[in-house]
Amino acid sequence: MRRASIKLLSFSKPRSISRNLTTQICSTLVSTDQSCTQLNSCSNSKGLLFFTPKTHQFQKTPSQNFNTQVEIHSKLPSRQRKIKERSQIENDFEAAKTAEDMLEAFKEMEANFDEKDLGLACLKIGLKLDQEGEDPEKVLPYAIRALAVFDSENQISLPIAMTLQLLGSTSYCLNKFNDALGYLNRANKILGRLEEEGSFRAEDLKSILHAVQLELANTKTAMGRREEALGNLRHSVEIKEFLMGEDRKEVGNAYRDLAEACVAILNFKEGLPYCLKALELHIKLLGENSVEVAHDRRLLGVIHTGMEEYEKALEQNQLSQKVLKNWGRSSDLLRAEIDAANMHIALGRFEAAINTLKGVVQQTEKDSEHRALIFITMAKALVSQEKFADAKRCLEIASGILDKKEKLKPLDVSEAYMEISMQYETMNEFETAVSLLKRAHALLEKLPQEQHSEGSVSARIGWLLLLTGKVTQAIPYLESAAETLKESFGPKHFGVGYIYNNLGAAYLELERPQSAAQMFAVAKEIMDVSLGPHHVDSIEACQNLSKAYASMESYALAIEFQQKAVDAWGGHGKNAEDELREACRILEQLKIKALGGFSSKVLPTKALPLPQNSNPTRIERR
Repeated sequence: MRRASIKLLSFSKPRSISRNLTTQICSTLVSTDQSCTQLNSCSNSKGLLFFTPKTHQFQKTPSQNFNTQVEIHSKLPSRQRKIKERSQIENDFEAAKTAEDMLEAFKEMEANFDEKDLGLACLKIGLKLDQEGEDPEKVLPYAIRALAVFDSENQISLPIAMTLQLLGSTSYCLNKFNDALGYLNRANKILGRLEEEGSFRAEDLKSILHAVQLELANTKTAMGRREEALGNLRHSVEIKEFLMGEDRKEVGNAYRDLAEACVAILNFKEGLPYCLKALELHIKLLGENSVEVAHDRRLLGVIHTGMEEYEKALEQNQLSQKVLKNWGRSSDLLRAEIDAANMHIALGRFEAAINTLKGVVQQTEKDSEHRALIFITMAKALVSQEKFADAKRCLEIASGILDKKEKLKPLDVSEAYMEISMQYETMNEFETAVSLLKRAHALLEKLPQEQHSEGSVSARIGWLLLLTGKVTQAIPYLESAAETLKESFGPKHFGVGYIYNNLGAAYLELERPQSAAQMFAVAKEIMDVSLGPHHVDSIEACQNLSKAYASMESYALAIEFQQKAVDAWGGHGKNAEDELREACRILEQLKIKALGGFSSKVLPTKALPLPQNSNPTRIERR
């Protein structure tokens, strides 16, 4: 079966799904054994064709076979002559092989048919234009026209669902994401109702439903609603398994795409089983030395890195590199070697990382983005060794390369700027770090599908401004980040919790303890859910909430939350003896203040930074 294949986490704009769907239902529009639907024309009063659900065929009316039954005299009555002309016009349209030929034949149809009879012809033209890669603006009028005809009939049908899918895909390509979402949601509901009615074979409906689910995933991703998008992507994988069976390479690829989507929202644990399933399938079907297996292992290395399992990550990386070398995949291999250097850095093997990078830098062109990534990673190793002067030289070389790439590859450059910023931050050069983040932010603002990255950068800028005492400047960045990332990663993601914690610290600094308490309470709730109440960051949020209540002289509440923090630190054993001792000291001071003792601001304000991504390279989309 031909398939509609789109990658959810591509860093460039995904192709329209409907072009692939069109190969199923448009080129000849003939029913096959591949779950495609036949669309042949007829001249009934409801339109060019009608669908017979039980046979899954569009049937021609007897009028189209008129000439095979009786002799047609040279002088036909007016009505019969009209039927013959219409039949010939339909045949000319059906015989058209290209969009240009279809459009030419359609002019005759417009002159001889009522608008209500042109719905399916408009749909077929729209699908053909999309298949041939025409400008979406050219596709849109035909899709809208087809929908108007179908809607006028006030019926639920497969052609309506197909038209809505085409409209959703086209609107997505035009960056009209709200319109796309509306069309696709409606298509999804119609397909669901048709499935419940049981009028069609499951294969016929699910092939279109698969495309709709992928388009929904793309659209929601572009709108920053990545958590919701992940649900649609899961559904699409389930449909693909149903249509193709489990033992197919394409199903393995779909599982890898799903794993990458989990990685994109930093949900490494959820991504792990999907990646392992992709790896298992590809090994079974293609063998250990296939490129697909190498890609699976590289992603598995990224996942283990995210889970801080660096030895496992390095093992998978080395296995991946071995295959990529055998296949001569130099670009993929270079990325894998940079990944390996980052893993060595995470393990404290700085010299090993530098030696790896020195070995690959000679393989890159002078002004390539790969060369920039190598110097960024080398700078990270040097910063870890506190060789700041050498690190800055590496970062300057990388920045010089990236400056020239901003217009050509804005997303790649913005990600690199974020990593460079982190290195300057580590060297306590905060102004330079903020400046680079603002450059990244400006690039991401122009990429609507990267709202999640824009939100993360806003959060980082807000944190650094807060850290350097620029509290009033920090708050708008933090507030914007919180709203954006709630939509992107879901309201209970730990990253959102960090932002609310930082907002609480900012309001406390501005002596607005009530607002601070509200923010700390939200942060604690999120972290308790996402990290667990005994995670160190959850405990810090609890202590910050205690601090806010103490500032309002609500000592009973302050003591309650500080006691929770003490209990939580106690569960960490010897590893947290210092933290437990300090928490007990603060608790005793609160009890003294509650009894009317000394009054002073003794509790430190601590804002938690966002988690840093230790890997400056990203997963390439293939």
